[in-house]
Amino acid sequence: LKQRLRHCPLRADTQRIAPTSSPAAMYTRFVEPGRLALITYGPCEGKMCTIIDIVSQKRVVVDGPMSVTGVNRHMMPVRRLSLTDFRVKIGRGAREKTFKAALEKDETMKKWAATAWAKKLAAKKARANMTDFERFKVMVAKKKRATEVKKALKKK
Repeated sequence: LKQRLRHCPLRADTQRIAPTSSPAAMYTRFVEPGRLALITYGPCEGKMCTIIDIVSQKRVVVDGPMSVTGVNRHMMPVRRLSLTDFRVKIGRGAREKTFKAALEKDETMKKWAATAWAKKLAAKKARANMTDFERFKVMVAKKKRATEVKKALKKK
């Protein structure tokens, strides 16, 4: 018995600590129909989609819809998705018409656009699409701001 206890991860002389049951410590971003997600890899990278159906432990069917986010209904691995906190109330395998109506009713895409995560992605996209002259104007503005800050700190 002592031989078995030595190799056991929970030894007889230690006490098991019960997990905290506070709602804040609980994981809430589950893979479920209606969960809004960000595609992190592939041809639709950076676009938003919603999980429509679960095919297996590792694959799901997602839909944009095409008119809203530019993502067609297709199957993809869960590991290529970043799940968000938002969920649309739809049934498993919902039709596109039902899905669009639920998206518009809850204003899920507006709620997503108001989050810090979405704003950060939009800023990153804007920086990537800047022209050379726009980058130059940003550099000049940063230099000007830095000199103003130095002047303000020097006065104190």
